[in-house]
Amino acid sequence: MTNWYKLVKFVVLSIAYYMIEIIALIFLCKKNGALAIQKGLSAGRWKWYTVLGWITAEIIGLFLGMLLFGNGNIYGLLAIGLVSAFGGYLIVKAMLEKMPDTYDEDIDRIGVNDLQPPRKD
Repeated sequence: MTNWYKLVKFVVLSIAYYMIEIIALIFLCKKNGALAIQKGLSAGRWKWYTVLGWITAEIIGLFLGMLLFGNGNIYGLLAIGLVSAFGGYLIVKAMLEKMPDTYDEDIDRIGVNDLQPPRKD
């Protein structure tokens, strides 16, 4: 009976963990996409970079956690993976923030002729 309880507990906690992770990843992708639009870059491309950075850093963090602490404590490994994944997001965000902003100044579009009445030709 206790083995079934441990299995059900593990499955429920794993599903909750991955759902929270997916929700966080969607939210962070939207934030990086908005920042990319502000920079004048493709939002979709930077959203994919965010997902790839998240997954890559999470896998690296899990492997480092297994090397350092072993694989006896699965919840500790998941925590290390989540922290590493957030680090991957921060790396992508830092790369995006280094890009120059594109700003559109309306003052440059105003000409002297805009103040004159229209010509009769």
